[in-house]
Amino acid sequence: MNTNILSNRMGIVSFKSTSHCGVILDGKEYLCQISNRVKLSQSDMTAERRNQISARQWENLIVVGDQVNVLVDQGSQPMIVERLPRHNQLSRSTSSRPGGTIIEQVLASNVDQVIAVFAAANPEPKWNLLDRYLVMAEAVELPVWIVITKTDLMKQNYEIDELNQHLAVYQKIGYPVLLTSSVQHDGIDTLRSILKQKNSVLIGKSGVGKTSLLNALMPGLDYKVSNVNEITGKGRHTTSAMRLLPIDEDSTLIDSPGTREFGLWDIDPDDLDWCFKEMRPYLGMCKFKLDCQHVDEPGCAIRQAVVNGQIDPRRYHSYIKLKEDYLL
Repeated sequence: MNTNILSNRMGIVSFKSTSHCGVILDGKEYLCQISNRVKLSQSDMTAERRNQISARQWENLIVVGDQVNVLVDQGSQPMIVERLPRHNQLSRSTSSRPGGTIIEQVLASNVDQVIAVFAAANPEPKWNLLDRYLVMAEAVELPVWIVITKTDLMKQNYEIDELNQHLAVYQKIGYPVLLTSSVQHDGIDTLRSILKQKNSVLIGKSGVGKTSLLNALMPGLDYKVSNVNEITGKGRHTTSAMRLLPIDEDSTLIDSPGTREFGLWDIDPDDLDWCFKEMRPYLGMCKFKLDCQHVDEPGCAIRQAVVNGQIDPRRYHSYIKLKEDYLL
């Protein structure tokens, strides 16, 4: 990795460790320090306020996808001195320890679309987890592609039919679906076209085949693939941190570590119904208007839409479960 730059440049953060970041400048990746006087353009936060900021907030200060200005002195390591305004950011709730305080973890910034990856089998899709991904994306108005991997493992007609029934629910709502097989190279060229001229984030639980998908997309990448435990049905984290990968000259993909749990962040439970796209036509049509919680109130338009087959019952129960869990 190069560490000698001859001029000041604006770049995009490609990875982050505890004290350094990778920054892509003019197509090359450089190892950069993070200044303890870094400036935030959108909030005018200066170094004088640093002692008022928590460690977690400073961990979220620079994330993968950020556009940054780098100060360069010939012969010294480049240093990030400014983070430019974010167009958006994807966050989840997390805790540093079991039972600890729930805090925000910013996953990535300046994202154009979300690629939600699920395996057709081994492990089986967790549709409630997909619903959480979709809520996260809808909250910041990002489009989502649902990408199904390992379709070569589908051997029985009933397995294919069951998968298609679930996917049809999401397609009816308006989410596009792509079936892929890294082994047979099915859908890879289509996925490459979907990623064209965008900064996409790839998200999915461990073992769903994200790494194999990346290797198929980018021959020569040669990422190590981890097998799924046949007893637990869980995969190990092949990707250990967020990583931005250039697909071509105008396309980038942010790979994320596998997630087994995904807590939502900064979403009011009263606004959760808006994040379920199929519920939007019925908002304000309930007897109690916007005060309706869509649980057991009489005259609820959303519950009636479930009865009428206009809203999928499993999606409705997923919505109720999220409300009951307070989005954690």
